[in-house]
Amino acid sequence: MPDAVRIAVLASGGGSNFQALVDRFQPADVPDREIVGVIASREGAGVLERARRAGVASAVSPPSATGDEMEMFLRRTLDEWRSDLVVLAGYMKLVPETVVRAWWGRILNIHPALLPSFGGRGMYGARVHRAVIEAGVRVTGATVHFVDEAYDRGPILCQWPVPVLAGDTPESVAARVLTVEHRILPAAVEALASGAVRLDADRRVRWVREWFDTETFTNREG
Repeated sequence: MPDAVRIAVLASGGGSNFQALVDRFQPADVPDREIVGVIASREGAGVLERARRAGVASAVSPPSATGDEMEMFLRRTLDEWRSDLVVLAGYMKLVPETVVRAWWGRILNIHPALLPSFGGRGMYGARVHRAVIEAGVRVTGATVHFVDEAYDRGPILCQWPVPVLAGDTPESVAARVLTVEHRILPAAVEALASGAVRLDADRRVRWVREWFDTETFTNREG
């Protein structure tokens, strides 16, 4: 068992969820967790500047890579970083099946809705929140789930509801949900890193012991 649980992040955009992970796990008083690198899906992604400021290694997916080349790139990079856990934090590409198998039960994704509703291929960002408003639902939220071979289908680790208010726009819902994402993603990663939760062979999420994340669920507004 390594001295620290090594966490790699995959992201596509501005990287605010990556920043939430850095804020939680990079301080010197958290020596048993380490953010070892971030893979961005494109050059110019804001997450790369966040990684630079945090002193975290980064890599960018080859823009014209074939499926096999992308698989090899991800496997090689994650292996080089000796990644124990992989976290999709706003990553919009489908993770190759061989990568999912290699890190089975050790890859998490966060989605800005209460899965299984409003998920699947093409459901990301403002599209999700627009669909929520158009459906007329009164509660949305954020979901952290284990990654499998399909978009947003893997076993759910945790969810947090967020109200949809009269007069909401996709932008206002997005802002409310994002605040929740920044809280539950680090908490879910900590639960997995600490061994409090695991994914069994039968795809059941099993809480091994009673667990409560005081960092996330106490002394906070919102």
